[in-house]
Amino acid sequence: MLKTALKPRWILLLILAMVIASVFVLLSQWQFDSSRQAPPPAPSSTEEVRPLADVLQPLTPLYATGADQMVSFDGAFLPDTRTLVQDRLRDGEDGLWVIQGFAVDGVATPGGDPAQGAVLPIVLGWVAAADDVASLPEQQGRAAVVGRLLPPEAPVVQRPVEGQVPSLATADLANRWDVRAYAAFVVATTVTAGGADVPFAAGMEPVVVGPQPQETPINWLNIFYAIEWFVFAGFAFFLWWRLVADDHRRTLEDAEDAALATGDHPASGTRSEAGPAAHSAAHSEMTPETEGGTHRD
Repeated sequence: MLKTALKPRWILLLILAMVIASVFVLLSQWQFDSSRQAPPPAPSSTEEVRPLADVLQPLTPLYATGADQMVSFDGAFLPDTRTLVQDRLRDGEDGLWVIQGFAVDGVATPGGDPAQGAVLPIVLGWVAAADDVASLPEQQGRAAVVGRLLPPEAPVVQRPVEGQVPSLATADLANRWDVRAYAAFVVATTVTAGGADVPFAAGMEPVVVGPQPQETPINWLNIFYAIEWFVFAGFAFFLWWRLVADDHRRTLEDAEDAALATGDHPASGTRSEAGPAAHSAAHSEMTPETEGGTHRD
């Protein structure tokens, strides 16, 4: 077996198997590293209010390093953009979020009107029923907002309700409001106009969103892929070993066939052909001559 494995072609194939296995191991390591996602930023950094422009730009995704950050920005509320977000819990009670579009100053998107910045949905408060909002006035005019920046939710397919959305999906809101929107939203904590606080949550319950938990999430799908690549690496060596074993077996069979063809082993039937003649001669020597059943002297 060792002699077969040391043939030049099998040594070359072993080197090839080692290269392939090394690539598979590197892919496995990459999947293991990807399984541990980046942890959210520490509360000590997210609770420090930063300018929105330093954290997120329009038409760019919000990554984990920027999510949950307290931000501040100036701009103006857009009229006729107040919308209710369904299925929002507060202290175990189902209700709705009240949101409104806010045009942020100084961040006009490419192709947009420089006088109107990109729009950011602002969560203003929580109500138990849609009828509770009918008597509340919309926010108007310029203001300065401080709040927590959060990533958008996924769209949900549902029968539309006038003035309501099933999830806070910024892409859906951008289509409804016909504006260019951020890929994020803000839960407002304070709104000021002219240096004075605006009672934006009057008639509504405030929405409080705390910092994200600090444990590092694990993606089990990446771990499964990592194990799969490691199995592939072992299969490369197993395939090489099977090919060498098959070659070794064929070599033994060829050697046995060659030995039989050259007559190194006695041909079958030789003993059986000589056997009757030898047996007759021995019998004639050992049997006394008789005639008519009488012994002759």
